[in-house]
Amino acid sequence: MRVEDIEYSADGARMIGQFAVDEARPGKRPGILVCHEGPGLTDHTKKIAARLAGLGYAAFAMDYYGDGKPLANPSDSMTRLAPWRADPTGIRVRANKALETLANRPEVDPSKLAVIGYCFGGTTALEVGRSGSDVKAIVGFHSGLATTRPQDARNIRGKVLVCIGAEDPLIPREQRATFEKEMQAAGCDWRLQLYGGAGHSFTNPAADARGMKGFYYHEATDRRSWNAMIELFNETLGVVK
Repeated sequence: MRVEDIEYSADGARMIGQFAVDEARPGKRPGILVCHEGPGLTDHTKKIAARLAGLGYAAFAMDYYGDGKPLANPSDSMTRLAPWRADPTGIRVRANKALETLANRPEVDPSKLAVIGYCFGGTTALEVGRSGSDVKAIVGFHSGLATTRPQDARNIRGKVLVCIGAEDPLIPREQRATFEKEMQAAGCDWRLQLYGGAGHSFTNPAADARGMKGFYYHEATDRRSWNAMIELFNETLGVVK
């Protein structure tokens, strides 16, 4: 396994993401862009990229704040994310530059790309799709579904999967219903999987330590949603051997 930090520029900022690939596997392989949670590029996201690399993908854990570091105060994430929630242009630019960085790697087959994300990273993955980027699969885990540009869903070229906890305080049923209408109006190939007993950040074992109501790790949902993602990858990117 080779893991390396890669510096790139996006939206006028210096970014540092982490690339992971299993060099023991020959040839080009599908590339997966991994978009981090609101607190920033933490070990949680890097471990996900490494896990994907171990399965035969090339994975790039992108940075959307700059310098490849998580926020010093995670509670600042809402303030930092607010401009992109109001206008997704900036986050689309940053994510698509990361996608380009991944696609240009010699280990990657640029015709087989996917983007996944966690929390606001899932929102980011959806905005990559809405921007019209050529990704075969878009996966969001406990991701915000709202957008100020729902009409852009017609630009989505890949298949969409979002995995949401039924007890998530940040993604109420009204937001899920609006997302459903958006996908239907755009004619997307989409699925929304709702998991009982799960709240926000259900994939992150460190979520419980935050002490925030409705934020907690849920092992069964973490496992089931991961398997749903791999099933979609097999369908859209081909089975990696």
